[in-house]
Amino acid sequence: MYVIVVYDVSVSRVNKICQFLRRYLNWVQNSVFEGELTESELKKVEIGIKEIIDVNEDSVIIYQLQTEKVLQKEHIGIKKVEPSFII
Repeated sequence: MYVIVVYDVSVSRVNKICQFLRRYLNWVQNSVFEGELTESELKKVEIGIKEIIDVNEDSVIIYQLQTEKVLQKEHIGIKKVEPSFII
């Protein structure tokens, strides 16, 4: 499935959440990651996020689509980084 993760967390946890999500997804913009995940990878991401954030202060939204093909995405302005895949 294709997943988009958007987060708004305390400054003290930004680096932790960013480094964690880089293991599974592509960083596309400040506080936004996206990419393909299996069901088990998604569970690992959800568990990892819950271990990092403070649910009383932070917010994370995970959008799930069956495939990237159903997503229409328009980019306006400069791209922060090109998605890259490590094999």
